[in-house]
Amino acid sequence: MTTVDGSPVTATGPVRQRTTDAAGDPVRAAWTDYLAAARQLDGVRRGAATAAGEQARAVQAARDELAGVRIRLAPQETRLRELGVPPISLTPTPPELAEATRSMSAGPAAVSTALREAQRCAVGADDTLAARGLSRVAHWPSRARNLLVYGPLGLLVPVLLMVVYLLAGTGAVTALALLVGLPAPAVAFGLGWFAVGRCFPAGPGQRVDRTPRFGALACLVPAVVVNAGIVLAMLSS
Repeated sequence: MTTVDGSPVTATGPVRQRTTDAAGDPVRAAWTDYLAAARQLDGVRRGAATAAGEQARAVQAARDELAGVRIRLAPQETRLRELGVPPISLTPTPPELAEATRSMSAGPAAVSTALREAQRCAVGADDTLAARGLSRVAHWPSRARNLLVYGPLGLLVPVLLMVVYLLAGTGAVTALALLVGLPAPAVAFGLGWFAVGRCFPAGPGQRVDRTPRFGALACLVPAVVVNAGIVLAMLSS
């Protein structure tokens, strides 16, 4: 087989022919080099545009995170000063600033990560400050702190049963009150479980210590003692 100009064609004939033509024609060789350089430049341009876009998005995300942290920290600082915290304690120390600078030296992505962590810490501080006046109690041992929640809930129904017994005696009204009050310990424990999480929220990365066994006992023992006492009084009458 031959080409149009009559030259023989082998398996690599057209490729070799074009290579030969490009090598022999300076204009065509320059055009080939230009196309290769243009493709390479376009790839570099696209890569740079993509990197610049990602960096711009990371910078914007870091700015948004910073604005959110500042919004949370301003009222917290005011509240802490009202609670008597000295201003010097609210200012980062030089070692803390150096550590923060070192952790954010990897670029906008690292800054965003650090700011998200600061946001989580600020949320935890908000929960602690908003503990409805129980911020100091939140630092008590878990059982003593949770007893302030489980105890009143566990005593509520037994106290009501005692009042009913004192007013109605050992009649049918008291017996009905005892039946109605049987699930009271379970209800009190469920309410206490929920209230402990609301009153004493955990810090970032921690779990609320609800002391479930201790709470169940705090809700169950008063009910058992009062119910047993009323039943014995009814049986002996």
